[in-house]
Amino acid sequence: MSDSGLSCQSQQNNIKTSQLCEGWEVGKFFDEGRRMKRREKNRVAAQKSRKRQTQRADVLHEACELLEQRNRKLRREVDSLSEEQHLLTEALRAHEPFCPIMHCSFASSTLQPENMAARSV
Repeated sequence: MSDSGLSCQSQQNNIKTSQLCEGWEVGKFFDEGRRMKRREKNRVAAQKSRKRQTQRADVLHEACELLEQRNRKLRREVDSLSEEQHLLTEALRAHEPFCPIMHCSFASSTLQPENMAARSV
């Protein structure tokens, strides 16, 4: 080959190398763009996830508050009913000596306060 043939081939190799380098630069640019898009998409997904998690926590907190309120109400009702039971038991004990029904044989076996308490349970 002559010098001109060698330089021609050398120039072609340089052009191919230059195109590859430019292609690599373009590819690098596109990769960076894809990476940025992926990061942005991930950032948005993370924000949505944190928002959903916060909403779930808020719902659970509200449900907890409602259950605590209901529990307090039920405890007050239990206390009230226990007090009512105590008062009624005392009234029955006070009435017992004067009750003619309590002194008959049938009533004494079935209507005793101990048996009545066992029935109500």
